[in-house]
Amino acid sequence: MSSEASVSALQCLVEQLKLEACVEGIKVSQAAAELQQYCIQNACNDALLFGVPAGSNPFLEPRSCPLT
Repeated sequence: MSSEASVSALQCLVEQLKLEACVEGIKVSQAAAELQQYCIQNACNDALLFGVPAGSNPFLEPRSCPLT
């Protein structure tokens, strides 16, 4: 790797670290509580919990072939 390329890579790394340093962190317990609340609020829209209605399922195979 040339010195010019390594300097460029290090500059990108410094910029990324500056961006990450500005991000304000929160406690894990707060993040977990917020995630749990979000999941509870949106459970009624979760297709993994309640399934997809047969009429609106794009992955359901057709019952008969339209070409025959």
